[in-house]
Amino acid sequence: MSAFLVLDDGRIFEGEPWAATGETFGEAVFTTGMTGYQETLTDPSYHKQIVIMTAPHIGNTGMNRIDEESKQIWVSGFVVRNPSPVTSNWRATSDLESDLVAAKIVGISGVDTRAITRHLRDRGAMRVGIFSGMDLTREEMVIRVRKSPAMSGSYLSQDVSTTKPYVVTPPSGVVTEFIVAALDLGIKAATPRNMAMRGMEVHVLPIATTISEIEALSPDGVFLSNGPGDPATMVEVIALVREILEKRIPIFGICFGQQILGRALGFETYKLQFGHRGINQPVLNRLTGKVEITAHNHGFAVEAPTDTRFTTVFGPGEVTHICLNDGVVEGIRLIDRPAFSVQYHPEAAAGPHDANYLFDDFAELMRSNRA
Repeated sequence: MSAFLVLDDGRIFEGEPWAATGETFGEAVFTTGMTGYQETLTDPSYHKQIVIMTAPHIGNTGMNRIDEESKQIWVSGFVVRNPSPVTSNWRATSDLESDLVAAKIVGISGVDTRAITRHLRDRGAMRVGIFSGMDLTREEMVIRVRKSPAMSGSYLSQDVSTTKPYVVTPPSGVVTEFIVAALDLGIKAATPRNMAMRGMEVHVLPIATTISEIEALSPDGVFLSNGPGDPATMVEVIALVREILEKRIPIFGICFGQQILGRALGFETYKLQFGHRGINQPVLNRLTGKVEITAHNHGFAVEAPTDTRFTTVFGPGEVTHICLNDGVVEGIRLIDRPAFSVQYHPEAAAGPHDANYLFDDFAELMRSNRA
């Protein structure tokens, strides 16, 4: 029995069935991490994406419940070259393939994942399907892929957002200094954990939360999380962010949250040809002059001017971070209002942690706004 990875430009890679069998569709993306695959699988930002691991040997550390970024696996499919036949890590409670099968995630192994990556780097992100144990012709598989939904225009955060509020409190020994309202657009568990370690009591809220519900918490700040989909579809959330800006409540956004903030400020967002994913993206912090190695997972970006300060209905702002690979805007902030965001993941697990200081910046922003 064979398995096939089929791209919507007609390119087909033949491999072996692995994980669950059947068919699945999504956007083809690759990630460069040699470790951290469990965090990738359980990151809600990867909803409706089929992830290709460029590192050839995946699975040897198994799976555990501690490193999960959410309560389930969100990827639509998983592509590896050489899955480990054994699990050898003292923290593991299960093996990778068993967890994928239990979650009904269709996978494929035995394909040249670096050749697939090179193809995507030449042609750009595109739709893809995995067909495992299916009796279909090549033409039928390509047709099915081309009929599957595209990422542009997709509204996905409602699928991954919490249905009811919950609270993450500071650990024992850490004094609570701030109340943060975190809008869950696809939040990772590491994010409120990082904030809690800095004395923030984090109220994680559903996507449909209103401004009155946020104000009822009397928050010191609002956090806009990462998440999947096209930011242009997030009309209600963008309107909510404008209300928060009007009330001058401090805002910190990451990844999808930056795109939402950017659109609230009046900028357009656009689909990147290739997207940024993986754990080795170099970003220039223009405020310090330092280069940070950062973790990314975004296929859209904010179209803001990078050569000068910009003007918005909420006052002047500036681009604070730039990707050194392609010049994409990776950070913005307002000058006269307490709001800033970055396009990448400062909470990155399993790393890198160059940008972890941004949680401290958020704390300082809330502290100074109080004063």
